[in-house]
Amino acid sequence: MQESDIIKQVRRIEIRARGLSQQMFSGEYHSAFKGRGMAFSEVREYQYGDDVRNIDWNVTARLNHPYVKVFEEERELTVMLLVDVSGSQLFGTTSQYKSELTAEIAATLAFSAIHNNDKVGVVMFSDRIEKFIPPKKGSSHILRIIRELIDFRPQGNGTDVAEALRYFTNVTKKRSTAFLMSDLCDDGYENALKITAGKHDLVVLHIDDPRERELPRMGLVAFKDLESGATRWIDTSSAVVRHNYEEYYRQCSVRAETLMQKYGIDYATITTGQDFVKPLIGIFKRRGA
Repeated sequence: MQESDIIKQVRRIEIRARGLSQQMFSGEYHSAFKGRGMAFSEVREYQYGDDVRNIDWNVTARLNHPYVKVFEEERELTVMLLVDVSGSQLFGTTSQYKSELTAEIAATLAFSAIHNNDKVGVVMFSDRIEKFIPPKKGSSHILRIIRELIDFRPQGNGTDVAEALRYFTNVTKKRSTAFLMSDLCDDGYENALKITAGKHDLVVLHIDDPRERELPRMGLVAFKDLESGATRWIDTSSAVVRHNYEEYYRQCSVRAETLMQKYGIDYATITTGQDFVKPLIGIFKRRGA
């Protein structure tokens, strides 16, 4: 992709993501992600109805009058985007690849975060950790993230969700909010998922394409596995072939959804060519309820 094309694409995603984050997601995001807890703000005189457990006995003794500690919500969050950049993300049979959809979602979440004064970082992964962008604030930082997501060329083609989750928990010591974006057609990540969900506030976005759910009848077709690079000729006229194809995807989806329910993780499926606003707002509203 030429430099001018990259700049245009970054600008297009920036305009859409900024608009969505300001008009639709800002309030929902704020109520859904509440910060790390309560932080000390000030000391003031005791008033009738105040919780006696908040009395500051040192100040009270010094001034010979009851004073209480006042706490307020600690708003600043660290938001981490765990983005699958494996070969399967370069698949799309509608108006966009899965990687393009992921970039738009990531940009919208990032702009929503910085509007709430939160830091945003990124872990890009395939079958290895491809790139780590430490959390920072600011629009220029978000534009760098968008550019990386658009133009990055991974070294690996496979998918290792467990490795991404382990890396994230190792490099992020404080409790953070993380969005995992992947097609999740990987196994062996349950233990890493459990640990991550126990330490952090994890949201999983399953990115898919309509043709991954259903194989059309097209006769004898050559299919290339974008992760292994292998090419196979498949007879799509065969009802058995189509059933096996669809059953594989169904099992991936059921396995992922079952794990998210088991560990209480917010989860949504977002499909290429469809508006991602509704699924995201659905997650935000459930969390803010």
